[in-house]
Amino acid sequence: MEEIREPKTRTRTVVVFAMLFAVLGAVVVFAYFATFLRPVTTVILVRHAEKNPEPKDDPDLSPEGFARAQEIARVVGGAGINSIFATQYKRTQQTVKPLSDRIGVPVTLLQSNETDELVKRIQTNLRGQTIFIAGHNNTVPAIVTALSGETYSTIPESEFDNLFIVTIYRFGKAKVVKLKYGKESTQGVGTGTMVPMNK
Repeated sequence: MEEIREPKTRTRTVVVFAMLFAVLGAVVVFAYFATFLRPVTTVILVRHAEKNPEPKDDPDLSPEGFARAQEIARVVGGAGINSIFATQYKRTQQTVKPLSDRIGVPVTLLQSNETDELVKRIQTNLRGQTIFIAGHNNTVPAIVTALSGETYSTIPESEFDNLFIVTIYRFGKAKVVKLKYGKESTQGVGTGTMVPMNK
C-alpha cells in the first residue's frame, strides 16, 4: 500500500506547485498591467487671456485677449485634447472657445472655487486623458501645485502668456513644464483681483 500512496503524493505535490506558479504568474501579470500600462495624464493649463478693464466683476476679453485665444487654438489644437474646462467667468470661456470650436470638444464649466474637485477628477475619472484648463492667476498655480507637489506662486496680474504642461506618470509622479506662448506679456507686475478659491 505504501507504493500506491507515493504516486498520489507526487501528483498532489505537482498540482500544488502548478497552482502556486499559476497564482504567482497571475500576480506578476496583474502587477505589470496595474503599473506599467497605467495611463499617462497630460494637463495643459493657462490663465485666461487679456481682459477688458470694465465691468470689474465679469469682463469680456480685450482684442488682445481674443487674439491670444486664437493662438491657444493654434498651439494646442493638435495635442489630442479630450476635455476642456473653464470657470463661470466669461474671460475663461472666451479663452477656450476657439480651441473648443477647432477640435469639437465641448467646454465643461465649473466654479472657480472648485479646484480641489477638479484635481480629484483629473486623478480619477480623467486619468489617461489630455486635459486643457483655462483658469485664473491664483487657480492655475493652485492646480499645478496640487498635481505636481511643487509650489507655484500666483501669476502676476500683468502676465497672460504662461502655459503649464503637467505630465502625470504611471507611478503618480508628475513633471511640470512652464512655457511662454503668443505675444509676450509685461512680466511680474501686480497681483490682480484674484477669484475666490474656497467654498
